Amino acid sequence: MPIFLDEIDYIRFLFFTLVYQAPLTFYNISRQASYFAKHSHFTISQTTLDQIVVQRNVELNAFAIMPNHFHLSVQEKTQEGKGISSYLQRIQTGYAKYFNTKYAKKGHLFQGSFRAVPIETNEQLLYLSAYIHRNPRDLAGWRGKEAKYPWSSYQDFITKNRWGKLLKPGIILNQFPDISSSYNGFVETSTAKLQPGESPIKHLFLE
Repeated sequence: MPIFLDEIDYIRFLFFTLVYQAPLTFYNISRQASYFAKHSHFTISQTTLDQIVVQRNVELNAFAIMPNHFHLSVQEKTQEGKGISSYLQRIQTGYAKYFNTKYAKKGHLFQGSFRAVPIETNEQLLYLSAYIHRNPRDLAGWRGKEAKYPWSSYQDFITKNRWGKLLKPGIILNQFPDISSSYNGFVETSTAKLQPGESPIKHLFLE
């Protein structure tokens, strides 16, 4: 079943995905979502951005938010190894509370806990990013237009990074000499097959 029913839902989830990398408390989220709907960016202060960068438990490398699930590639930044689980718990809990209140629903929004697939080779990491960014092609009207899909990081990889230090694609992009054309070509021709392994970089998704 869809978990995003209108544009504000996507925006709200996107905000959580970006800012919950750090264990900070955020207020006036509805105002942030409304502002984004009009101006296509959030009004996060530089002070808050700096706090997120310094205190974050995970580092977001790539994402795709789909109508009924989402995909994230993140890197663990805590020595305890609990940053990813804490990050996903905050995102799911925060969005579920918002969704249930807005649509007068009760119970669990997500069917189960997230599945984390560790990536053990660089090849898997590259194909993972392609897999994430190819996802929108399964949506009506988006095949061949994945790079323009607003709720993924694909356009941030091949044009301008909209999120600055809140998105860290360098671990992937630095491997492509001509970022825009060569990475885009890689995504377009990639079969994006992954094998599980052990690594601090994990593929997170909910279906």
